Amino acid sequence: MTPAIDPRYPIGKFQAPATIGSAERAAFIAVIEAAAGEYRAAVAGLTDAQLDTPYRDGGWTIRQVVHHVADSHMNSFIRFKLALTEDTPTIKPYDEAAWAKLADSAMPVGASLELTEAMHQRWAVLLRSMTEADYAKSFVHPEHGRQIRLDVALAIYAWHCGHHLAHITNLKQSRGW
Repeated sequence: MTPAIDPRYPIGKFQAPATIGSAERAAFIAVIEAAAGEYRAAVAGLTDAQLDTPYRDGGWTIRQVVHHVADSHMNSFIRFKLALTEDTPTIKPYDEAAWAKLADSAMPVGASLELTEAMHQRWAVLLRSMTEADYAKSFVHPEHGRQIRLDVALAIYAWHCGHHLAHITNLKQSRGW
C-alpha cells in the first residue's frame, strides 16, 4: 500500500541537494525556463468556476496559485539581483497568504502568466550569466534567521515551480478536467 500524498506537498517538501554543480544548475534553470509554459498549458481551457476551485480543503484556488507564482518568483528574481549587487543583503519577506487575498489575485490569470513568462526569460538569462562565485553569494532571510546561498535559492525555486504546478494538475486529474 502506497502512503497517501499530502495535498499540501504533492511532490514532497523541498530537500536541498547535497551538492549543486553546473549540471544541477542547468537542470534547475531549464525548469524555471519551461515553467511559465507549463502553467499556461495547465490552466488552458479552464472555466472561471474551475479556476476558482481550491486545490485542497482550505487551500488556494487555482487562480490564486497562478498569481502567487508570479508574486513569489518576482520576489525571488529581485532577491537574486540584490544578492548579486549587495553584500549579503537582508531581504524583505512578505505575507504570501495576505497577498493571495488582494484584489489582483482575483483577476484573470492571463496577466500573471504573461508576467511569469517575461520574468522567467529574464531570470534565465541572469542565471546563465552567473559564475560559481555568484552562486556562492547569499542573502539573509529574516524569517528563517539564516543566509540562503543563490545556488540553494535556485534549487528552491525549481522545486517551487513543480510544487504549485502539481497543485493544479493533481486537482484537474482528480476532477477529470
